[in-house]
Amino acid sequence: MDQPAIVTAIDGIGRATLTLNRPQLHNAFDDTLIASLTAELRRLDRDPQVRVVILAANGKSFSAGADLSWMRRMADYGRDDNLRDALALAELMSTLSGLSKPTVARVQGAAYGGGVGLVACCDVAIASRRATFCLSEVKLGLIPAVISPYVVGGIGARAARRYFMSAESFGASEAHRLGLVHEVVAEEELDAAVERVAGCFLANGPNAMAAAKRLVARVASGPVDDAMIRDTAERIADARASAEGKEGLSAFLEKITPSWGER
Repeated sequence: MDQPAIVTAIDGIGRATLTLNRPQLHNAFDDTLIASLTAELRRLDRDPQVRVVILAANGKSFSAGADLSWMRRMADYGRDDNLRDALALAELMSTLSGLSKPTVARVQGAAYGGGVGLVACCDVAIASRRATFCLSEVKLGLIPAVISPYVVGGIGARAARRYFMSAESFGASEAHRLGLVHEVVAEEELDAAVERVAGCFLANGPNAMAAAKRLVARVASGPVDDAMIRDTAERIADARASAEGKEGLSAFLEKITPSWGER
């Protein structure tokens, strides 16, 4: 019996672990997996029981990017078919990046090509010391196009120029220096580190975290002008006037735990 390509487990306190489960193929993805992963992320985003999403992978690799059989099929595609495929992958990256729930990438092994994109799309990425990374597309005469907004946002344009064009592999410590991952830990400490970060998210207001993610996207996209100043003021006014904001402030002043922090 074939094993499912992705496996989801939701625990009793709202942690959803979405695991890539094609270890024999280094968790490479094809058009079917892309569609399934996009749909599952959207389902988790709609589930009120889910408070944080952990993206993990089984086996030695986190994700090797595109599956070889898929690439063989793509070799015979015309431009329209290639565009349709590329838009589906772009939708996956956009869905993961824009998820209203906080996301944590648990990177236990190699991430290549689109696998680097998955890492960059998560709010927090924690890597094992044995993890490696490579933006290998130019070796095939291709470019890391649809993942580029997220990878460039993570490592900056200067580093992206190097690694997009050189296709060099780099280790976890370099990924940390570049800003692609937030922490690097020993392999045996990876689960504890992910759990610690997930615990931080579980202690915070769900609506406030979603609004904070939107806030980052807004302020990163424009100058600090009158429109920006007005917009940020309106956002904090909305937060203060919200039911969650009122409960959080009241709980703080009364030294009690708000409803979202009760576990």
